Amino acid sequence: MMVVSTMTSPDTVLDFAHAVALGLSDRPRWLPSRFLYDERGSELFEQICELPEYYLTRAEAAILRRVAPVLRRKTGPVTLVELGSGSSVKTDLLLAAYAEEGASVRYVPVDVSASILRTAAERIEETFPSVNVSGLHGEFEQALPLLEDYGPVMLLFLGSSIGNFNQAESLAFWRRVAAALPRGGWVLLGVDLAKPAAVLEAAYNDAAGVTAAFTRNLFARMNRELGAGLDLAAIGHEARWNPEWQRIEIGARFHRRQTLHVEPLGRRFTIEPGELVMTEISRKYSLPNLTEYLRCFGLATAHTATDDQRRFAVLLLQKGE
Repeated sequence: MMVVSTMTSPDTVLDFAHAVALGLSDRPRWLPSRFLYDERGSELFEQICELPEYYLTRAEAAILRRVAPVLRRKTGPVTLVELGSGSSVKTDLLLAAYAEEGASVRYVPVDVSASILRTAAERIEETFPSVNVSGLHGEFEQALPLLEDYGPVMLLFLGSSIGNFNQAESLAFWRRVAAALPRGGWVLLGVDLAKPAAVLEAAYNDAAGVTAAFTRNLFARMNRELGAGLDLAAIGHEARWNPEWQRIEIGARFHRRQTLHVEPLGRRFTIEPGELVMTEISRKYSLPNLTEYLRCFGLATAHTATDDQRRFAVLLLQKGE
């Protein structure tokens, strides 16, 4: 039977307000990308995944379709815990393999959108009767300490979501995973690989403008929850490749001077014409460098697969016994 539980969390509006004030006080200005994914933001991201320019989802799905039976043989029966699960559509490819011949499977999707969790859980239980879905509504950091409760476990972190972390955030994340994952536990990681700038920039500047709407939705959320008072029509979307840091940098370009209010804290910030507020990064990876980095956290690479064009990779990692 489907269960969606809400994990305890601080006041989300106040958390949002403090995060916005912190990022806007810095130079250059930035905003935490996790706040992009309110209900509307999550819907827009699902649309992004279907865009012709956004190759990541299709490339990862092709890999999972091919290697899912291999993964099942290597890990044996495990509870699948997915961070940032969204609609869980790609996860169907794994569930089909793990639920083969009616095998009982436990799936624990973790997402900040309760409505998307419920929709995905209902669809999965209808498609895979032998899969027990226990959704967790909240931040994925809250889910990591629960891993030891699930017995043999495979943590899923797909879609190259790890690329949204800067170096410090990545270090903190992998330390948490290493501390929480039981010995012998598994991680299935999807990562986008480095490639020509033109291909990367096209993926984040789609012709239909959906990614631009995704960026502006963050400021619409600020208007609604923080009383920001912004003119969204005067805020543009921009995504550029930074070769030095090997990452796409995504932000909002302000076309005129605006005062941004953070009413819960009684603060305001003036943003000048032409100023860019960074909303997200997407790092791209070299497989040799990444696997060496992950070994620092006790995670050995048990299997690696790429799509035919070597645009994307899926890594099966195991914590040392």
